[in-house]
Amino acid sequence: MQASVDFKRIGRTIKIFAVAQFGLVAMLVYMAILFQQKLRLIGRSHNFLQAVIVTLVIQLALFYPINKFAGKEVERDLALTGTGLSKEELKALTKKKRMADVIKGAVLGFFGMFIAKAPGDPLVLSVLFFSFILTILTYLQCYNFAAKRLMKK
Repeated sequence: MQASVDFKRIGRTIKIFAVAQFGLVAMLVYMAILFQQKLRLIGRSHNFLQAVIVTLVIQLALFYPINKFAGKEVERDLALTGTGLSKEELKALTKKKRMADVIKGAVLGFFGMFIAKAPGDPLVLSVLFFSFILTILTYLQCYNFAAKRLMKK
């Protein structure tokens, strides 16, 4: 990493991610209430807790890859804010940034298609929706944590 780094851009990204997290948590709570009501109306209220447990297991399985991905993104973003980068270094970092954006788009597309093609069962839809929102929240949290940790160094 370069000796001279400007943290303004990363600081703004952290603030934007914090606002996005607030909105996602609000949406998660709202949808949880809706799914719980829907399951209660069809006489399967016990399935809500099952959906939450399955979602937590999925998130535990996804945490390590998401954390590694977010950490690499922060390192790349901090390297991009450094001064004195050669054209080759800048080109390599830009290529990595594009690849990370493609990966994030693929994950978004995966969840979108999976939710669109899922059966209309509220249990399946709730697990998919909760996993999607929690995956995004996990990425944002890991990014913010890694950014703050690296900025202190």
